Amino acid sequence: MSRTSLALSNLRAIVIVIVLAFHSVLAYLASLPAKPYAFDLPPYRWQAAPIIDSQRWFGFDLFCAWQDVSLMSLMFFLSGLFVPGSLARKGSWGFLSDRLLRIGLPLAAVVAVLIPIAYYPAYRVTAIDPSPSAFWQHWTALPFWPCGPQWFLCQLLALNALAAALYRTAPELTARLGQLAATARERPLRFFAGLVAVSALAYVPLALIYTPWAWVNTGPLSFQPSRLLHYLVYFFAGYAVGACGLERGLLSTDGPLARHWAAWLAAACGGWVLWAWPTSLTLDGREAPLIVHAAGAFGYTVACAAGCFFFLAVCLRFATRRHWALDSLSAHAYGMYLNHYVFMVWLQFAALGYALGAVGKAAIVFCGTFVLSWALAVATGGLSLGAFFTQAKPRAAFSFGQKRPVVVKRDDSA
Repeated sequence: MSRTSLALSNLRAIVIVIVLAFHSVLAYLASLPAKPYAFDLPPYRWQAAPIIDSQRWFGFDLFCAWQDVSLMSLMFFLSGLFVPGSLARKGSWGFLSDRLLRIGLPLAAVVAVLIPIAYYPAYRVTAIDPSPSAFWQHWTALPFWPCGPQWFLCQLLALNALAAALYRTAPELTARLGQLAATARERPLRFFAGLVAVSALAYVPLALIYTPWAWVNTGPLSFQPSRLLHYLVYFFAGYAVGACGLERGLLSTDGPLARHWAAWLAAACGGWVLWAWPTSLTLDGREAPLIVHAAGAFGYTVACAAGCFFFLAVCLRFATRRHWALDSLSAHAYGMYLNHYVFMVWLQFAALGYALGAVGKAAIVFCGTFVLSWALAVATGGLSLGAFFTQAKPRAAFSFGQKRPVVVKRDDSA
């Protein structure tokens, strides 16, 4: 495995840990209302915060704001990286059928079975009749079928289908995108500026029309209309970098991006302030001039790009060594993403009656979710059906003391 591939594998492990931490602290945000959201009333905000605890800490608001800005864009970027190579090996129809089996089937199973179980506590905290039968009546009476955090996989599947269609109808597009990213190795600032410019054109108008916080729920699909094109830009930005070649392009471990990781940290902090300051003037229903909303939307695009570049740079610089835990987390990240929400919500619900403080409760929820979701992903990954659903390949056994475990190389990401 090349140094770049190893760094990206380790980044995949780091990302799933951040995702679990992000969801684990949502019940303890200082910005949440005093009481839980009513289950039957629009806009059904319990989807984002199923449990609302009386213990709060503002530090969690800052953490979640940072991750909401950069983490999802990074996940779409990483998802696009390996698509060109997979399309070249499998062809458009083979690639699409593989995506439908590896993403579509487990997505449907999780949304149909696990998501109702995960949201049952959100119903119980405000219900007059908390019985499972009453919950099911209220659940099926909703005008849509909540999908929880699996909205990401829904959009990812759609983007993979779009990539397959473009590869079939315009096969020269891959080479052209690779050429656009070819200079990114020596000139990452140019690629950064281009990414900000294109994502601003895609995001700012929609953010002004729909507002950055609006969600659309229809059937089993949920999405933010303001971010649809923004995520498309990041997916195909990753596609372009992958088409250029991982070692030769932006993600070279000895390139300027990796060497100047500290500068990208400063850029990420500056970009976050550029987004947070004007955005704070529009919260809580406060009226603000259009220019303030536009500045916040533009700041979001800068913060996303800078945050992504920082995550990539720091992993390319420091995360190029093997470790059994990172190997396992990377191999089972997809399975953990699919199953973690059930553990997270139920642990938050179980902690409601304890006076442990927001930090203590969040730590318990995170640790419990982390251990249980990882254990379940490992357990099901060893089964043929579980391996098929989670993409965790059978691995040679290794002991915790072994420095270089044997890992079957994956050809693409989820």
